[in-house]
Amino acid sequence: MKNLLPISAALAVAAASPAQGGDRDMAQVVDGFYRVYESFRPPDGVPDATVRKRFEPYISQSLARLLADVDDTQHRYEKLTEGRFPPLIAGDPFTPNFDGATSYAVGTCAADAAGGHCSVALSFTGGRDKPRSWTDTVALVRTEAGWKVNDIVYGGDWDAGVGGSLSETLRSAIEHGDDMKAQSQDRSGDKKE
Repeated sequence: MKNLLPISAALAVAAASPAQGGDRDMAQVVDGFYRVYESFRPPDGVPDATVRKRFEPYISQSLARLLADVDDTQHRYEKLTEGRFPPLIAGDPFTPNFDGATSYAVGTCAADAAGGHCSVALSFTGGRDKPRSWTDTVALVRTEAGWKVNDIVYGGDWDAGVGGSLSETLRSAIEHGDDMKAQSQDRSGDKKE
């Protein structure tokens, strides 16, 4: 029995360490995500395949697929509308501010049964509008490769702030593009009759 006590204590310490390291790992992933984000300023719509590739180490497969689906939908939409309409997503999809953020600071991270989340303080300075600051919440999932960004819940509370989340914005764009495609097919079917 004497030998089990030190082993039990060692196991308790080891079990506590991943949670602390997990929070630190989440913050590192979120920081890496925003470093990539900063590198393609000013953001305008959904990033293309080249930029998305730079996000890959930091985002979940689900978010990567959603970004690719929106990009594909945007290309079909541009072809369908012959470029006569604005893009499905104009401005920055990663923040509630059309012009994006010019600075960020990763705040507190915590894990729970559903995954993890980190608060991120963002601000925008420049342009014609007065500077604004807000806090978004980055949702993460634990994968075999470690923590990955899975969504961003927007925190801006000004009148023009988007509200919602990144995944909602992306899904809405896909739905709008699909609706336009269906309407176009309906119109072309009417012409054939």
